[in-house]
Amino acid sequence: MTITESNLKKHVEKLAAEIGERNVYHLPALKQAEEYLRSEWTAQGYEVVAQSYEANGAPCRNLEVTRWGHSEKRQILLVGAHYDSVAGSPGADDNASGVATMLEISRCLANTPAARTVRFVAFVNEEPPFFFWNQMGSMVYARAARKRGDDIRLMISLEMMGYYDKRSNSQHYPPLFRYFHPDRADFIAFVSNFRSRKHLRRAVASFRTNSNFPIEHVTALSIVPGIAWSDHLSFWRQGYRALMVTDTAFYRNPHYHTSGDTPDKLDYQAFACVTEALCETVAALSNDPAGW
Repeated sequence: MTITESNLKKHVEKLAAEIGERNVYHLPALKQAEEYLRSEWTAQGYEVVAQSYEANGAPCRNLEVTRWGHSEKRQILLVGAHYDSVAGSPGADDNASGVATMLEISRCLANTPAARTVRFVAFVNEEPPFFFWNQMGSMVYARAARKRGDDIRLMISLEMMGYYDKRSNSQHYPPLFRYFHPDRADFIAFVSNFRSRKHLRRAVASFRTNSNFPIEHVTALSIVPGIAWSDHLSFWRQGYRALMVTDTAFYRNPHYHTSGDTPDKLDYQAFACVTEALCETVAALSNDPAGW
């Protein structure tokens, strides 16, 4: 599986530089981002399925594609990322980087046989004012999945994947966490709640098998600032196991939720290393013979 810096940069620049701020207040841009996702997934050979709904009176769509498993077809490993950006920001790291990672994983796995089904979902409306509330795209999706009886064994939320800094004291934390984790922002983080910690450990072990890129992981209560701040929260609420993979956002990136969150701020070499290891991790989890 080959992940290139150029492919990741292409996706990020399309979403954050060419399209720019994309949300219900910039509806044409949000639609352009949606169409870009459709075109990329169609080119990869997938059938794109849309889940449409209204938010603040605006038409919005979650998009999904599926690589079906051959033996445990009903069991789903879901990989998701939100494609909207917060008001006032082009959202290169938040979250064009997560979308880019998802697109590259789906490309690499498109024709790779696996036991379990892998589903990729692009969520709309993760950012305020929708975060946490019923019109959040992943909330709409997770509720519908539970109602359908979807057997989602694990959801992986890709939330800000591209910002790294090797300088000392570049990484910050919630209270007390700094005593257990490094002060350099040169790692990727895996985060889960306690119900999902067994799945977190398997994902971390697989990542480490396939890469020597620095990785930190934590299982914590959702009340800890940042622990639940992405689309995995929606799946926790519906009783699914889920985890977040993140560069830790505002705990390291000074451009978080600002106009400065532009493509030139990302470290594409580190970004590519993380994405390649995640691709191998998703492939391994989809074939893991252990019971989930």
